[in-house]
Amino acid sequence: MFLKIQGIPAHFAASLRNPRSRLFENRCALRRKREELDTVGKEFRVKYVINDQVVLSRPLEGPLAAHIASFARWTREQGYALCTLRRQVLIAACFSRWLGQNGVRLRNVSFQHAERYLRYRRRRVRLNRGDAAALRHLIEFLKREGVILAKKVAAPRPTAVERCAQEYERYLREERVLATATILNYVPFIRCFLKDRFGNGTIRLLRLCAGDVIRFVQRQARRLRPKRAKLLTSALRSFLQYARYRGEVTVDLAAAVPIVPNWSMTSLPRAIGPDQVHQLLNSINRRTAIGRRDYAILLLLARLGLRSGEVVFLELDDIDWNVGRLCVHGKKGQRSQLPLPTELGKAIAAYLRRGRPVSASRRVFLRAKAPIRGFQGASGISSLVRHSLKRAGINAPTFGAHQFRHGLATEMLRQGASLREIGEVLGHRHPQTTSIYAKVDITALRTLALRWPGGPR
Repeated sequence: MFLKIQGIPAHFAASLRNPRSRLFENRCALRRKREELDTVGKEFRVKYVINDQVVLSRPLEGPLAAHIASFARWTREQGYALCTLRRQVLIAACFSRWLGQNGVRLRNVSFQHAERYLRYRRRRVRLNRGDAAALRHLIEFLKREGVILAKKVAAPRPTAVERCAQEYERYLREERVLATATILNYVPFIRCFLKDRFGNGTIRLLRLCAGDVIRFVQRQARRLRPKRAKLLTSALRSFLQYARYRGEVTVDLAAAVPIVPNWSMTSLPRAIGPDQVHQLLNSINRRTAIGRRDYAILLLLARLGLRSGEVVFLELDDIDWNVGRLCVHGKKGQRSQLPLPTELGKAIAAYLRRGRPVSASRRVFLRAKAPIRGFQGASGISSLVRHSLKRAGINAPTFGAHQFRHGLATEMLRQGASLREIGEVLGHRHPQTTSIYAKVDITALRTLALRWPGGPR
């Protein structure tokens, strides 16, 4: 039996008499409220699409808003995966919004702002591994486009040693016109020599004596390989001749530089065998883009004996498909024309058609990972060779790329080629460079061997 409650509306009294009915009405009201909010949200929720690839839930804000679409396009052209592209654009949009909130103008954006933003973001969310790299790419892109100016950082005042080394470097480059590789090898030795003799004080070359030169070479030669030690003495002689040429040294100290023993051709060339080359080439998976690239590179090393650097800097215009010829850029600007074997031409064509990424670079062989560009240097080819040999389980003489060059010369010699012909294929400028391969011609060397005085044993 229900109590009669006076002074209370009938529908409220009924809900008190039936708790289940009251709960149902509350749920219905809550559902209607949620539907109203969803309707409002749908009216104001807009998806912001960038280049038909990246979707953002908020409009672009801040000083970089007008440049994020072009940044997304440039990032895609660099070969980044779609998931990486979306992450980089998202970070760029958030960074631009933060710049706007902090009143940073476009022309003032720098790497320091990116570092501050990452610290700010780290306090709120967990950073992804590529967030810092994404901001670095963004700022490099803006600088490349001229949107922001690269700030000139005031270089520290050079020390007396640095000034002397820079003047010597300028002399080698402008007056001696030496190769860049030679300059890069010489200058560090001279900087070390000056630092050892004068420390941080004033450079007075007139105070140098033969003992200073001899003691420095004796100390350094103990921890250097013979070839590096010989390079050290060559650099010292060059510098002391330069100092005398300038009148800063009156005595011929170059004659006091000790001679480091480094006999030429004391060892045999470490060459990979033809069977190992065949095994390595067969182990490459040519059904993949990377496999087609690696196969073509290994063929260039094995069939033409190219150096790693020559493979790296090979460009599309260097291949004459009509004549079947390859233009190779060798050491010291030397160019040579080599025939393009059919097997090698097919391998390169297969990579160009079904393996080489789309890129504005004119290099023949490109990296497989973003950013898509040519190899930075010869070390990329050496790394490729090392991994290919390990993957194939081949116990080669070395893990470097130069063994293919030695292997080609050795095999040509066994097939009856002359040293002159081998030198032309390998691009040697001097005959004595090729003469080392005479040591591996065991058949020819047997005819020169003297009979044992006591007869055969």
